[in-house]
Amino acid sequence: MLSNLKRISSGNFIIVLLTISLAHPIFADEKIVAFSVTSSTEPGQVHWTEGFLAERWACFKQKMFPTMKSLMEGIEKSHYLENFKIAAGLVPGRSRGAPFNDGDFYKWMQSAIYLLAQSPDLELEKDIDSIIEIIGKAQREDGYLHTPVIIKSSQGDPEAVPFNNRHNFELYNMGHLFTTAALHYRLTGKRQLLDVAIKAADFLDRTFQEAPPEAARSSVCPSHYMGMIDLWRVTKDRKYLRLVEKFFKFRSLISDGGDDNQDRIPFKDQREAVGHAVRANYLYAGAADLYIETGKSEYWQPLLPIWKNVISKKMYITGACGALYDGASPDGSKKQRSITRTHQAYGRNYQLPNTTAHNETCANIGNVLWNWRMFLATGEAQFIDILELALFNSVLSGVDLDGNKFFYTNPLRVTEPLPTPLRWSRSRVPYVSAFCCPPNVLRTIGESSLYAYAQKKNTVWVNLYGGSKFSGKIGGQKIQILQKTKYPWDGKVNLTINHDAPDSIDFTLKLRIPGWSSNPQIQISSKNPIQTIGTNQRPGSYVGISGGWHNGDTILLELPMPAVIVESHPLVEENRNHVALKRGPIVYCLESSDLPKGTKIHDVKISPEDRWVPKWEENLLEGVITLNGSLQIEFQDQWQNQLYRPYKPKDFKSVPVRLIPYALWGNRGQSEMTVWIPIGN
Repeated sequence: MLSNLKRISSGNFIIVLLTISLAHPIFADEKIVAFSVTSSTEPGQVHWTEGFLAERWACFKQKMFPTMKSLMEGIEKSHYLENFKIAAGLVPGRSRGAPFNDGDFYKWMQSAIYLLAQSPDLELEKDIDSIIEIIGKAQREDGYLHTPVIIKSSQGDPEAVPFNNRHNFELYNMGHLFTTAALHYRLTGKRQLLDVAIKAADFLDRTFQEAPPEAARSSVCPSHYMGMIDLWRVTKDRKYLRLVEKFFKFRSLISDGGDDNQDRIPFKDQREAVGHAVRANYLYAGAADLYIETGKSEYWQPLLPIWKNVISKKMYITGACGALYDGASPDGSKKQRSITRTHQAYGRNYQLPNTTAHNETCANIGNVLWNWRMFLATGEAQFIDILELALFNSVLSGVDLDGNKFFYTNPLRVTEPLPTPLRWSRSRVPYVSAFCCPPNVLRTIGESSLYAYAQKKNTVWVNLYGGSKFSGKIGGQKIQILQKTKYPWDGKVNLTINHDAPDSIDFTLKLRIPGWSSNPQIQISSKNPIQTIGTNQRPGSYVGISGGWHNGDTILLELPMPAVIVESHPLVEENRNHVALKRGPIVYCLESSDLPKGTKIHDVKISPEDRWVPKWEENLLEGVITLNGSLQIEFQDQWQNQLYRPYKPKDFKSVPVRLIPYALWGNRGQSEMTVWIPIGN
């Protein structure tokens, strides 16, 4: 509900002041929305211009991409482009690397295409064209394209046949091919890669015409749902839509499925997130895509209950997903034969360990992909809230500020020593054998501007705040929306409407009021006598502003950003009597670098009564807002091979400390780190 609505005359302008103060709804309505409410922008339609995301995008262009290009085209660490060359018969050699290396190479290609969309570059365009030529030569005549099998088959391996091994990631790789080809065609209009993708999709269509349902077990990490929908959207060949529906129906007919691949029970009966978190989030994103294209409730009805299960019981405060390295599902079931070993997985409800958190970067990116499609289907701001949370915290944490070291996992606490040896490094590294996350981070940063706005007919949604320029058309007239802001460090956002029309242009601008906000204010300066502002808006929703917009009209959105102390549900056992700090969309953490020398993370406690003050630090972590306050340091005796001992009160002293954004931890050398801090006196 709107309050304090005022009109103030200022020369030829009318200024409208708006203050909103309502509680944030936890969930969307349980209604089915036919097809999609809004649509994505096109590559190159939105550019980051200033601020945090613009800086990350500049790092992607200047540092991340060149480093990744050398690795993807080289042979020192593994084979990526080299596998395609060998499969094409251009160079001798053997297949080398993980079975999903083809898909990781396609993800890197997507980042190259997004770079091309933002910064036209003839040399890069030629590189992409030459790579596409190699991929085309590697493809079999019948359309099959998976380099490990093609190479081994050409070298006489009788076991090297399509879909002989359900863990060979063939459909995963082809799914990323389809997405890459559709993206390349949308940007350039060139058909070379699209023709490769069509040929591969036609191979799948023929292969699975008479295939038994068990063939769907090959859909491990199901990127092919999203990929084939992307192909359908650019070709409008309905057989691809029918094929992806067939693949989806196959899942429900599998007789010996398991939760690790989300096929123990039919999708229509699923109500909670289980198993491998990357596979799960890709599946949910694919189901949302299918709903958007078909309007069939069978794809939509499970998604809201699963989404609610994730955000209310299984998602970390950073938007990260997939708590467990290894587990079992359904955990503790009386039906022992139904239990599946799971890995890199969603755990049971409220099972959110911090030190041993897995939280694969790809799963967090999958959370972004899934919530984006939920938003497109509904127009609901709460899905962008989750997208933003994951993007600003558990996705960007996956790469360092230099752009050449990466996390595979994203824990919320790191101690020295760790309580148990863990598989993946707690420091970012240049390369790991499972290299799926780094190129995924690159393409996500590359495409991040696509999430900033959405448009359908005469309505433009402003989803993500950050210095940017949106270019589009309303009723055939070109418009620009310029955004100037220091968000997420500052909640003040200035938007200017520019166009060349002789008079005003009528359209609706929908501004997201984040779910974390309270008492936001909107000030509109317009040459028109009045702007119409939608009613019953609230944090976690959109304010709709409609009317005739003149060139130069402006909007000022102010989102207060106090530091907030957050607690978790009492059933999250590791976080009992702990709190975390959050400011706007940014989750903060404590690094041992900011504690007195020799102090361990587990020596500190926090008082909920203490005030935490934001401070801009230009020379820290390339410029960042820190939270400054005090913590209590307890002086503890060393534990000597003891699990328990009699309690005795401890001495403590209060020391000033600063907290840094979680996404930027680990950029100052080896350190301990924690998001959750125990409560003291």
